[in-house]
Amino acid sequence: MRDLLGQVLELLPGQALALARIVDRTGAGPRETGSAMAVTGDGSVLGSLSGGCVESSVLATASQVLRDGHATLERFAAADEITVGLPCGGEIEVFVERLDHTDLPVLSALRLALVAHHPVAYATTLESTPDRKLLRPGDSHPWRGLDQDAAALLTAGHNGLIGAQDCTPAQSVRPRTFVQVFRAPARMILAGANDYTRALTVAASTLGYHVTVVDARETFTTPTRFPAADEVVVDWPHRYLDAEQAAGRIDARTVICVLTHDPKFDVPLLTSALRLPEVGFIGALGSRRAHTDRTNRLHEAGLAPRETARIRSPLGLDIAAHTPEESAISILAQILADRGNATAQPLSTLTGPIHRR
Repeated sequence: MRDLLGQVLELLPGQALALARIVDRTGAGPRETGSAMAVTGDGSVLGSLSGGCVESSVLATASQVLRDGHATLERFAAADEITVGLPCGGEIEVFVERLDHTDLPVLSALRLALVAHHPVAYATTLESTPDRKLLRPGDSHPWRGLDQDAAALLTAGHNGLIGAQDCTPAQSVRPRTFVQVFRAPARMILAGANDYTRALTVAASTLGYHVTVVDARETFTTPTRFPAADEVVVDWPHRYLDAEQAAGRIDARTVICVLTHDPKFDVPLLTSALRLPEVGFIGALGSRRAHTDRTNRLHEAGLAPRETARIRSPLGLDIAAHTPEESAISILAQILADRGNATAQPLSTLTGPIHRR
């Protein structure tokens, strides 16, 4: 949608458009969620959704949406000899809505945010008559019971569906809604090339993190061993972190986890991490004895107790995790709870709404 926005804004003052976007994708697919195609009243097409697989069907739907003004949701699965679909075998859900001059204020505000490189989310309810909302970090105004879920996606930096899956009249305050996020994903930097790192890389990727694995040992630090990682870097972890900070690629959402169990890696990296001007989470894997030894070394390196107290170690929540995969779930649960300032207690022992407002 980012690529089409300028053209859409130029056309909207004089005519209505149909905007089709991929709002969900399962399995293989030619394009990501948020990919968009616009159709004018005379049948002109801007952009694409699938490189030609479903465009003809969406074009017919767009014409109908332009005529009656009612948005519609279509699902395309694997193609066969009869039906229109995707030869790659995946599934996509496409939402087609009508835009006109009344949508100029919110779309113009979206464009201004993108030009200024400000993080922003564009939320659209998947209803016959869609409701649209622009959300920015720190917004505190309630919006149909969806604002906190949308804010979580904006923080993470990835698109998603929120709200009721099958909305009844009683659930109409939380309709199924597509949130398109215009922001770089939150980063997770994992120091140490081992099995725990590999498991955490896989799990964190499903949450939308941009995951980097860094280790100075070239033999172990390869893309083949960490296929789910976005980056695999052979370098001393503290040197890599210092370079990323100097380049402005560390922010208040960044997660740093030390998984090396080796003081010559741990201490320099944690020293650099604790001195960052902003960071989201700092964790270190290991036993209580290992953490005590690590903390003593950090104090000898000049860090104060109030600084080392920021390290989450032993890392993870108490869920009796033993395997690397179980430990990854334990660690990610702690990161999510820490990010949301949540208790990490069983919901059955708490009172009040499940979703915080």
